[in-house]
Amino acid sequence: MMQKQNGIDLVVLAGPTASGKTALAVDLCHRFNGEVVSADSMQVYDTLTVGTARPTTEEMGGIPHHLMGFLPPDASFSVAKYAELAHAAIADVHARGKLPILCGGTGLYIQAVVENLSYEEQPASREIRERLRARIECEGGEALLAELAAVDPETAARLHPHDHGRIVRALEIVQTTGRTITEQNAASRAVESPYRVCGLRLEYRNRDTLYDRINRRVSMMLDAGLVEEADRLRRQPNTDTVRQAIGYKELEPYLQGAVTLETAADALRQATRRYAKRQLSWFRRYDWLTPIYMDEAQPTAQAAACIEEFLRKEK
Repeated sequence: MMQKQNGIDLVVLAGPTASGKTALAVDLCHRFNGEVVSADSMQVYDTLTVGTARPTTEEMGGIPHHLMGFLPPDASFSVAKYAELAHAAIADVHARGKLPILCGGTGLYIQAVVENLSYEEQPASREIRERLRARIECEGGEALLAELAAVDPETAARLHPHDHGRIVRALEIVQTTGRTITEQNAASRAVESPYRVCGLRLEYRNRDTLYDRINRRVSMMLDAGLVEEADRLRRQPNTDTVRQAIGYKELEPYLQGAVTLETAADALRQATRRYAKRQLSWFRRYDWLTPIYMDEAQPTAQAAACIEEFLRKEK
């Protein structure tokens, strides 16, 4: 990762779902005069507050949170558009003398910002996309992911068989441009990052502690109206992509009357735990992210010490 030694100071707080990112980010913002720039691919949607675990006003603790709740669920959105908005938000926070803290669990979003990836305008083929969608419904995600791995193993390694939309899009790009996402990403790294980065990665020594937090969060979501939110979403047109997200997809069988709520809730807990495991694996690939163990003593003090040392370094 190329960084400017005299670039904009940027703290990155990355970690899996339910790991305590929001509370830690708010605490650090109070300590270092910061503001949060969200890096969560689902919290961008305006009407989806429960299933996306968007922080409440109380949880935000008076700290501005950017790039949350600004997009209707039927709107198209991309990593490229997110990166454009995030760069603008970070520049704005910095210009007002505040410390930007990029906080979230969507690895692609964080990578796009920190590595300053530039994206070509990707052509789209509705015909190819529909054909691939029909195939993935018939053959399954594993079959098309294997097909993607044959031509773009690096992109395939980042995806899960359940990531139908991303698998289809990756194959669509190959078939419409003749170039893989990996090849295009390599070309996109030509411009140096404008940031001087302090990266922190939230971890748990005891994985069961994180899983217990996830299980409790799912129960809290259900109490807060997740079923009603999922039902409203399924009735809204042009939201097929969003409805495939964890938190909504698992409730669909219940809403169709095929399973009990308890069965659907157990499926949601399991899917969320698996997602957290994938997030942990993703972030561990980056040696510029310093681990902060949330189940050890004084994790906030550890994170603050890392930031203090970072800010003391001469540019």
